Amino acid sequence: MSDLYRLQWNVLGNIEEGRENLGSSMPVAVYRLMEYSMREALETEYGKEASAEIFRKAGAAAGRELAANALDLSKDIYGVVAQLQGLFKELQIGVLRVEKMEEETGTLYLTVSEDLDCSGLPVTGETVCFYDEGMIKGILEAYTNKQYDVREIDCWCTGSRVCRFRACVKA
Repeated sequence: MSDLYRLQWNVLGNIEEGRENLGSSMPVAVYRLMEYSMREALETEYGKEASAEIFRKAGAAAGRELAANALDLSKDIYGVVAQLQGLFKELQIGVLRVEKMEEETGTLYLTVSEDLDCSGLPVTGETVCFYDEGMIKGILEAYTNKQYDVREIDCWCTGSRVCRFRACVKA
């Protein structure tokens, strides 16, 4: 096991465990601030690309686990999205919408609005949501058994009122 991989699970596992133990008494904004601080530390240690990849991989693992434990994957894509919308509201992440779906290419455009997530987060001019990219990827891959590439194309941290993601099947 590489040091980078080990660090990924040691560090992000501790953040997740803290959130799990505190439950709803830990505001999502505080959790996000912890993620932000951790990303800064990882960037200093390993560089920006490695830090982003750590968060994406951790998010993908969490997404697969969420899909396995909290979603009925026998539903069609709209049914799965409806379940996710309920979870996003319950966890106070925001309001999830599918803005567009291109069925022939498998591309989805997702937005999360109503800034329930990032209040109090430092404005950095860059995304801090690599974890979210990974989580969407993990959920979609668990659901479709296809490989996805998910990238954020807009973010609250840049002053936008929504987080927007483009998810497409890898060729």
